[in-house]
Amino acid sequence: MTFSRKLDAWYDDYGRSLPWRGIDDPYRIWLSEIILQQTRIEQGREYYLRFVDAFPTVAHLAAASEEQVLRLWQGLGYYSRARNLHAAAQYIMNECGGRFPDTHVGLLKLKGVGRYTAAAIASFAFRLPYPVIDGNVYRFISRLYGIATPVATDTAYDEFESLLLKLIDHRRPDRFNAALMDFGSIHCTQHNPQCGTCPFAEDCVALKTGKVEMLPVRLAKAKVVERYFYYLDIQWKDCDDTYTLMQQRTGKDIWKGLWEMPLIESGSPLEDDDLKDKVNEYLMNTFGLQPMEIGVAATLSHQLTHRTIRAAFIRLNLDSKPVLMPRNMQVLPLSKIKDIPISRLIDKYLHGL
Repeated sequence: MTFSRKLDAWYDDYGRSLPWRGIDDPYRIWLSEIILQQTRIEQGREYYLRFVDAFPTVAHLAAASEEQVLRLWQGLGYYSRARNLHAAAQYIMNECGGRFPDTHVGLLKLKGVGRYTAAAIASFAFRLPYPVIDGNVYRFISRLYGIATPVATDTAYDEFESLLLKLIDHRRPDRFNAALMDFGSIHCTQHNPQCGTCPFAEDCVALKTGKVEMLPVRLAKAKVVERYFYYLDIQWKDCDDTYTLMQQRTGKDIWKGLWEMPLIESGSPLEDDDLKDKVNEYLMNTFGLQPMEIGVAATLSHQLTHRTIRAAFIRLNLDSKPVLMPRNMQVLPLSKIKDIPISRLIDKYLHGL
């Protein structure tokens, strides 16, 4: 039995039923692929349904504001994906006449779409014979053929793509790719793969040579950098409502476009006296406020791919709105924070109050 037939037979019995499977709408397939980058399927499913409900077509997504898109994306992380999604939707409407690109080359022109995502959309939406190569596929194929090339590199992608182009079912590349990913995710798992019931066991190089746990080969991870954020939760009451100050992150740093409290960042942890001096200096220079008693209301840690954020939240209660107000600051009643996009870190703090 050929590779594709074995895979197809396994898929008949164990393939997953997912809301973006069995459709040929390129918009919804693209949406699912962007959401599932760096995201588990269980979590991604909820966000996919949320986006489809809010933006049923690419035209609806393009017409939305970036802030609306970021707000809906909140909690999913890697916010550049949301910004790229929005930019690509506008590109499709403005440059492609609202028609989704239907070639592999055309798909690669969309912001945020790389080789894997282009292959996925091309095969699932347009039945084009491009193999998908994600982490699950790397694991399964590297073990089956004993490939020791470090994965997640251009060299590895070229090598695996060349091999899979010879194996892919040209009649149903969409089904072939779905089965390929599911097999790696469900059967040929990272830990405790089901080698005893594997339909490919007799041909598996890793199983024969005792290298199942050694493959795939991965490059060493980049060193995790720690950053220290000191947020100033400045509040005051006015007309029976409580107000606070928020600012929007800009530039190319993390959480671009999201809102947060005034922030002091340090390259190392601040001792109590240093923290008091820095906060009071900031309050004087930014808002014209006199020195205040400084105390940390909460501390949280937030893990990103290559960074750990150590955050401290300093609660400051004022008698009234500060006289000086920088242009990048916005006064908001606490009840309105739910309407703006914020990071999961800020959200965790607010819900812990």
